[in-house]
Amino acid sequence: MPNDAKVAASPALPILLMVLSAVTGLIDAVSILGMGRVFTANMTGNIVFLGFAVGGAAGFEPLRYIAALAAFLLGALLGGRLGRPFNGGPRRSWLMWSAGLETALFWAAAAAAHGYDLEAQQPTTSLYALIILTAVAMGLRNATVRQLKVPDMTTTVLTLTLTGLAADSHLAGGNNPNWRRRAGSILAVFVGACIGAALIVRTGLFVPLVLTGATVLLATLAYVLHPASAAVPRTT
Repeated sequence: MPNDAKVAASPALPILLMVLSAVTGLIDAVSILGMGRVFTANMTGNIVFLGFAVGGAAGFEPLRYIAALAAFLLGALLGGRLGRPFNGGPRRSWLMWSAGLETALFWAAAAAAHGYDLEAQQPTTSLYALIILTAVAMGLRNATVRQLKVPDMTTTVLTLTLTGLAADSHLAGGNNPNWRRRAGSILAVFVGACIGAALIVRTGLFVPLVLTGATVLLATLAYVLHPASAAVPRTT
């Protein structure tokens, strides 16, 4: 196999995206357990919860969902702008810039978690700082991963991954493409959520947010040092 073909077939990028999927589980734990019925990684839940709030259901705070949605869109806009100059070129610099910004946002959220009362979800300024900072980071991540165009590895949304795993299986008459990648993504989010929940129960939000930022930065750096990162992004 030629060297460029070997690089294109490298598992390095899917492994990075698997690690980032685990980070999503961590952030889901932080947002759901620490911010009260709000998602900062997955926006479908926020739209549904906002609908519940508008419909008059008790226990749903519309301003939290609006803040998360707006911050996520801002992050996605930043991710789109950041990736545009690198279209058609190697992904190394682009991914490091994206990872560096994402990490900075998670560590800023960790700073905002200092003095935050997890049970009371107070003070309110800290709560909204946590929502906004983590949602911007995850919007940035989604925009970046979207431009990589790696099938079955969005790092955040598992509904289509689960659907593909079942609908394309041998039981459904399919040939089960990418089943390892799909199953790995599901497991990664699950493991990340377990770790996040365990850390939050024992330490609060600071440690999981610091760990999240460090994981994003180190995993991306490991990928950037791999020869595969010199390849031009394309569908695999």
